[in-house]
Amino acid sequence: MKTLSINEPLNDSKPHVITVGTFDGVHRGHQFLIKRLVDSAREIDGIPIIVTFDPHPQIVLRKPDREPIRLLTTLNERLQLFRNYGIDTAVIIPFTQEFSRISPETFAREFLVKNIGVARFLVGYDHLFGKDREGGEETLRQIGKAAGFDVETVPALKIDGVNVSSTKIRTALREKNIEAANDLLGHSYSVSGIVTRGDGRGRRLGVPTANVQPEDANKLMPGNGVYLVSSEINGQLVYGMANVGVRPTFINGGEPTLEAHYFNFSGIIYDLEIEVRFLKFIRNERKFESADLFLSQLNDDRYQCYDLIETLENGRR
Repeated sequence: MKTLSINEPLNDSKPHVITVGTFDGVHRGHQFLIKRLVDSAREIDGIPIIVTFDPHPQIVLRKPDREPIRLLTTLNERLQLFRNYGIDTAVIIPFTQEFSRISPETFAREFLVKNIGVARFLVGYDHLFGKDREGGEETLRQIGKAAGFDVETVPALKIDGVNVSSTKIRTALREKNIEAANDLLGHSYSVSGIVTRGDGRGRRLGVPTANVQPEDANKLMPGNGVYLVSSEINGQLVYGMANVGVRPTFINGGEPTLEAHYFNFSGIIYDLEIEVRFLKFIRNERKFESADLFLSQLNDDRYQCYDLIETLENGRR
């Protein structure tokens, strides 16, 4: 995938069909817009381009009394999903306080028309942009008339009569409703990060775990509990179970962590970057009175996961 800053030339002669947004999660609503972007570019032998922001605008503009937004996708995860859904060119704009004060008209004319070039602009049904989010569809249509580009509004994607949104997905993940979140996403929710060395307790107990440090501290973790997960490790699909939480049986308090135990896998993966995909919630995290009781529960969890894996694999055949 070609990723450019807003000041880098694209060095091509084809018409550009663009859309702009944060696209956190790249969920089914975003995919609906992206598919139309790709189709629209094909209609005019053009290039579909997504203009996105990093960091997330709500991180930069957060008020001190507000909880920070938690990301469904880091920038790297977003770019990979764009590629999966047919986008080969993305322009990344660093989002700053200064940038947030640019008027909608200046953003459209100076950043989009002048720097990128626009033949057709696809805008989401509720997309607002520029200083104080003052710009919208009508702003783009007025600028388009003068600059010579078309504007197409893409309607909301509704599932069971409800608009798909990143907010709904965050709520589902916090409530451990993985299936609902994955349905809205159109792909499995995942956390990517580096496997770091822990205290070795899992290996001593016969249940070695990969301690995954998310690549972005703002990444949203699902609610605390045990989950069926999968990862691609060295080109191999591997299933396992992961715990999100504070490990109350062995540690009193602390920040939630992500530990994954993979089935039928014995490789050394320290310092490897892996993607942990969440497939099914198994149970809540709890404190056990002894290591033996803890291991007994893990054994039950493992067999529940095996049953779920068999169902998943039968569905893939």
